[in-house]
Amino acid sequence: MSNFNFCETEIKGVYIIEPKVFGDSRGYFMETYVKRAFDEAGLCYNFVQDNQSSSSKGVLRGLHLQKTHPQAKLVRVLSGEVFDVAVDLRGDSETYGKWVGVLLSGENKKQLMIPRGFAHGFAVVSDYAEFAYKCDDFYHPEDEGGIIWNDPDIAIKWPELDNIKLSEKDKKLKKLCETQIKF
Repeated sequence: MSNFNFCETEIKGVYIIEPKVFGDSRGYFMETYVKRAFDEAGLCYNFVQDNQSSSSKGVLRGLHLQKTHPQAKLVRVLSGEVFDVAVDLRGDSETYGKWVGVLLSGENKKQLMIPRGFAHGFAVVSDYAEFAYKCDDFYHPEDEGGIIWNDPDIAIKWPELDNIKLSEKDKKLKKLCETQIKF
């Protein structure tokens, strides 16, 4: 019996994962990843790297990808709250250029499984957030790519934020139609 509920989104291959949380007056316990359970759900990944970041309210990271070394990612929030987004860039997909978004938080403990072939980004909606994710390929800095967060053709409905904070790198990203990225 699995301690996870795997909910496929409207984009094939992208799952919202709800772990079972066992809590009492002392706190809680939950499994965040069990290879056997994920494999049984058809999510067969060999994760090789874990990453973690912290960000303040209004920070928007993305939409990031690696061009020749695409990564599948299992993402979650340890504390705080983010709006997390995956954009389908699989060339043979019926949902190419479409996005799915979900509110991930330390409180709801949901995770998002993003397969290879997607751009990924998130916006912090709480005062502070700690974000963690597993990747099935290593980070290659020379292979970085991305799409501008507010591409009108993708039309992501980001949460209302008073002051969006972007890195200099993310400010320079281009629209999908200008990059023609397809996996």
